[in-house]
Amino acid sequence: MSNASSDFRAEGPHILVGDEAWPVRLVHHAQSRRYRLVFDAPRGELRLTLPRRANAARALKWASEQQEWLAEQVGKAALPVLVGPGAAVPVFGALRRIDWSAAAPRAVRLDDEALILGGPRETVGRRVERWLKGEALALMERESREIAARAGLTVGRVGVGDPRSRWGSCTATGDLRYSWRLVMAPAHVRRATVAHEVAHLRHMDHGPDFHALVDELHDGDVAAARGWLRREGRGLHRYRFTA
Repeated sequence: MSNASSDFRAEGPHILVGDEAWPVRLVHHAQSRRYRLVFDAPRGELRLTLPRRANAARALKWASEQQEWLAEQVGKAALPVLVGPGAAVPVFGALRRIDWSAAAPRAVRLDDEALILGGPRETVGRRVERWLKGEALALMERESREIAARAGLTVGRVGVGDPRSRWGSCTATGDLRYSWRLVMAPAHVRRATVAHEVAHLRHMDHGPDFHALVDELHDGDVAAARGWLRREGRGLHRYRFTA
């Protein structure tokens, strides 16, 4: 996936680490007696805990002075991308520019190179996220039922969420749930994940019969899809849709 760090926009509390602005989540805690700065790598943000009545500006100044520690921490993670006008977000494995115009229709429309929409500028990120979630649910529900039908299996409910530790899950009652961020991955990666979860409708383990069924159900290279998720999957969580 292309590095889109230049598309990050610093809005709200942030700290400069070198020349890059990183978002900071301020947490006022009644029991806190001092400042505490933590780097949340999966979310790509800094979390600054401070006493309930502490001055936020002073706390941010203190945090910004911890440059050696900050540089070490953020160097371990990719810079987050705040999705908004002019930024880019992957859709089906390809980066699409957010093409916003106040005069354009409010609804999100996908073309070959961009996501086009109008409406309030300040809600662009949330509306793009809502559109992506809707696309993800529609796609993976349809693919789940189509793949299951070919194998003579029955799917219960299909849903999407935003877990950080897994891409999909299958319950003993046949309900499937996926990370909506799979809609940002290439189609073959998404379909391999769907095939994986559908195969669990028959085999709740990861034995040889399970893997053989995944290979049978997927229309591509399962190992290649798995490798893509290992290399690139964590980067899908860099995209943030609200400041």
